[in-house]
Amino acid sequence: MSEPPPLNGDSLEMPLAPQGSMGPPEEYSWLRQQCPVAKLDVPAEFKTTMWYVTRHADVAALLNEPKCIRPTINEWPEIEGQKGLHQGRPLVTMMEFNGPDHVALRRVVAEAFSNRNIAAFRPRIRAMAEQLLDDLEAGPRPGDIVRDFTEPFPLRVMCELVGIPFEDRDYFLPMADAALGAMQTWEEGRSFSDELYRYIESIVARKRREPGDDILSRVVQECDRGAFGEEAVTAFGLSMLVAGYRTTTMFLGNSLVLLLSEPSRYAMLRDNRAVLTTAVEELLRFIPVMNGIVVLLATDDLELQGRTIRPGEAVLPVIAAANRDETVFAKADQLDLTRVDNPHVTFGRGSHNCLAALLARTEMLVALEAILDRFPDLRLADDQPATWDDTAPAKSPITLHVQW
Repeated sequence: MSEPPPLNGDSLEMPLAPQGSMGPPEEYSWLRQQCPVAKLDVPAEFKTTMWYVTRHADVAALLNEPKCIRPTINEWPEIEGQKGLHQGRPLVTMMEFNGPDHVALRRVVAEAFSNRNIAAFRPRIRAMAEQLLDDLEAGPRPGDIVRDFTEPFPLRVMCELVGIPFEDRDYFLPMADAALGAMQTWEEGRSFSDELYRYIESIVARKRREPGDDILSRVVQECDRGAFGEEAVTAFGLSMLVAGYRTTTMFLGNSLVLLLSEPSRYAMLRDNRAVLTTAVEELLRFIPVMNGIVVLLATDDLELQGRTIRPGEAVLPVIAAANRDETVFAKADQLDLTRVDNPHVTFGRGSHNCLAALLARTEMLVALEAILDRFPDLRLADDQPATWDDTAPAKSPITLHVQW
């Protein structure tokens, strides 16, 4: 068991990964065993109580808990001295969207992200991977595989499949990343919400004038047929902008760190492709990207592990901690690329589970297949270690230099 985490009175400081690594935070094991529902120490100006939940069963239940809702970054947390100030239009993605229109939208989008459609799109995903690897191979050595592959690849896939112009990336990426990281940089995240709305609404207007063979055009057409209202369309578009690629980027970068830091792992996948599907599931379980970045608000009293969570209090179901629960996963802190029994909660549970989970899995499979085929002897550059943003709760390498 790990050592007890640092406390401020009876409150837990936000667990962060050790510097220079993806993590996970060292506190997970102690928290799961000794304090599975811990009160978080939050800045004094945050007028809220926050709870950090780490056990698999509790996290899975919270992700499907009808007494919890996901707040927008503009409306939560309430900041002392900020009441009445302009905080932007509430940024409603599919995670915050509820009601009959949410159900109707998910039905349309689920068809777009179905097995049949993703399978049909898979050759195009592979072609995009090959194009980026062409550029990496033609460039200088060592190459930065984050800059030249893991960063642009999921974004290219999302843009083409959904129908958002890839050439606009320098405009929307800073705003989208600020919104995604708004729990830590709430002021910056809120400041961009109006501009993100204006951008996605301009794209929707273009799809009405010039529909294409993409998911956003399909969603617009269903809206115009009366399946749901305009808010559903913008919620879908904003979801793709804010979260439709970033977590896949992080999983891919971290996967390469894990595979290349122990070359036998990379060699095993290179020589035994039959285990690649289970390996992707294990990487999704093991990599601690989802470290406290899901925030829910209780709408009624909620009893959890002897704690009473009151209406208006925040709950953080920590997916990355749940995925290391020793009572669910044998040798949970070991990466086992052949693990078969793997009920991880990386893609959520219930009515707001990730609709694009199959796409994310396919992107990871295709990316790793393409890299293994192109660079059978890929290795880390000896003199250029990976760099990390050590202030972020969820981390992936900013740079990762490789040789081949």
